[in-house]
Amino acid sequence: MSDPAKVRRHAERVRELVASVVRSQIKDPRLGMITITDARITADLRDATVFYTVLGDVAAQSDTAAALESAKGMLRSTVGKALGLRHSPTLTFVLDDVQDQVKHIDDLLAAARNADAEVQRLAAQAEYAGEAQPYRVDEEDDETDEADQAADVDETPRGGEAR
Repeated sequence: MSDPAKVRRHAERVRELVASVVRSQIKDPRLGMITITDARITADLRDATVFYTVLGDVAAQSDTAAALESAKGMLRSTVGKALGLRHSPTLTFVLDDVQDQVKHIDDLLAAARNADAEVQRLAAQAEYAGEAQPYRVDEEDDETDEADQAADVDETPRGGEAR
């Protein structure tokens, strides 16, 4: 097993190399507006997965996937030479659907905001089921408590003698 820091460095280097080669050396007309978003490499440094996004519709995404598959050999040799490893890692390209996930999360947040607004609207129109004061307060109890407190004060002996 390799050191996790080494694996991370190699994964970052793979991402940079693939992005550089895609931008400068691949002249395939099928290649759309592509962004290399991430790369992950296994601990044995033999398999690398490269994530990418494509600006455009489904046809542009499929054309870009085909262009990357056809350029996979050149990309693998470039990555292998640059990394200086005994075995060049095999490259697997995966479409990163970040935009779809962002749209889904935005839709969920909008639904939550609408639900919160509805709850606030209903709460503003709500009335108490009973009285505003939910606890019973007997006026007699208040008067009795005051009388008991006055009696406690009167029970103290005058003149300092205890009974």
